[in-house]
Order: sequence, then structure tokens, then C-alpha cells
Amino acid sequence: MMTSPVDRREPIKLGAFLIEWFVRLAGLSTIGFVILIFFFLLREGIPALFEVPLSNLFGTAWYPTFGYYGTIPLILGSLLVTLTAVVIALPLGIASAVFVREVAPNWVREVLKPLIEVLAGIPSVVLGFFGMTILVPAIRTLLNIPTGLTAFSGALVLAYMALPTIISVAEDALDAVPKSYRDAGLAMGATRWQTIWRVVVPAARSGIVTAVMLGLGRAIGETMAVMMITGNAARMPLGLDALFKPVRTMTATVAAEMGEVAQGSVHYHVLFGIGIILFLVTFVINLFAAKSIFKKRYRGGLR
Repeated sequence: MMTSPVDRREPIKLGAFLIEWFVRLAGLSTIGFVILIFFFLLREGIPALFEVPLSNLFGTAWYPTFGYYGTIPLILGSLLVTLTAVVIALPLGIASAVFVREVAPNWVREVLKPLIEVLAGIPSVVLGFFGMTILVPAIRTLLNIPTGLTAFSGALVLAYMALPTIISVAEDALDAVPKSYRDAGLAMGATRWQTIWRVVVPAARSGIVTAVMLGLGRAIGETMAVMMITGNAARMPLGLDALFKPVRTMTATVAAEMGEVAQGSVHYHVLFGIGIILFLVTFVINLFAAKSIFKKRYRGGLR
């Protein structure tokens, strides 16, 4: 008995329907997990607002043993290390992306791109161990300072960790610039370097901003490497020499102290409050990055 074409289409339609719903369910479940994590943080962190006065919670002293829960040194320490890392990684990342996309021969590009992706897979604890054994003594000796466990050491390692993200995203942004832009710049008498820096890079500006935002999000959420080489001193990072003194970040504080606190204690709730701050900061950074990606694609569609 022969089957009609309509009968043969039924299994195909059913399979496509099941795959579509599976993909939709997976996407919705991801959003649901993020919402559940956020509500869990709120449930455990909000009590800190009622147990600790705001003047103490946003004070300048972090001594939980004596009842001081000032988070300002932790916030400033995170900002100091992260922003310094971005300042270091930004020119290196953009220059590397320009070299890979605009300067390197095709065979070199095919080798470098996978290597850059591999760099992102190195565990942070390995980089932290490398920093403790090699980078920290070198900084202490070269700068002639009492200790190499400083914010600058953490910023160097974080810059290295953010580089693969910045290079990959920026290289994709440069690759998306139409070839006609390059041809137009060369046709008007510009040199190759003038075309790259004054035509191609500005045209990929939105993608480069997205790369920086994603690299910033990668750096601010790092824990192990920062905890191992920044000194973990909860002090106010003020002054011109603050970069070359020990600091403590929010992530390192949560990782170092969460395993030692009693569940339900004031210290426990304050650590979850720090987790809420981290969650909101990374969420805002990723939101701006996603917004930049959406704008770039939307404009590309209009063209």
C-alpha cells in the first residue's frame, strides 16, 4: 500500500514541532533559572537591610567579627581592579583584533583565532597560581614595594583573562564591516593604516564597545585569581599609590567567607547582599552589551 505525500509530511511536521518546542522550553528555562537565582539572592540578602544600619552597611570598615559590615572598601576594590584591567586590555585587545583581521595573512589568521579561543579556557586558579609564583615576586622586585600582592597584580591577570573575549568580539565586529568601506578609503588616497584606523575601526565602533562591555563583565565577576593575588586586605583604596597596595574585591570576600559563616547570621545575609550587588552590576553590563548588539543588527537590517 503506497503512502500519499501528505502522510509522509506528518512525521516531518511532528518532528519540527517537537524540536521547536524543545528549543523554546530550553530558552524559557534559562530565563527562569536566572529569575530564580535572583529571587534566592533577594530572599537571603534583603534581611541585611533590616539587621544592619545603612550607615554601617555602607561604611568604610569591614570587620564582621566586631560587627562592622562596611561594603565601600569592597566595592571600590572591585572597581579599581576591574577598571585598571580594562584600561590595560582595551588597547591590546583592539590592536590584536586589528592585526588578526586586517594585517595577518589568511594562514596566520586561521592559526591565531583558535589559539585565542583556547586562552579563554584556561582555569582561573591556574592563572592565579601563575600570578602568585611568578608575577607577584616580579612586581615586588621591579617596583621595590613591600608586597607584590596588590591591585595592580590582580588587574594584570584580569586583563589577560578579558583579552580573549575582547579580541574575539572586536574581530567579529571588524569582519562585519563591508569591504566597500575599505575600497572607498583606499580609492580616496588613504594609506592602508589610515583606512584601518579612520574608516574600519570607527565603522565597527558599536561592536568594539560590546567587546569592552563583555570583557568588563568577565573581569568583574572573576573570583579565584583575584582572591589569590590581590592581598585580600579590606582597606579603602584611596590615594595615588592605592593601585600598588593590597585590596579586597566583592567576589573574593564572598568566596573566602561564605564557608565560615553560620547560616542565617547577620554576616551570612550581608554576604548575600554583596552577591545582589554583583548580580545587578553584571546584569546591567550584559544588558548594555546586548543592547549594542541589537542596535548593530537592527541597523544592518535597515541597510
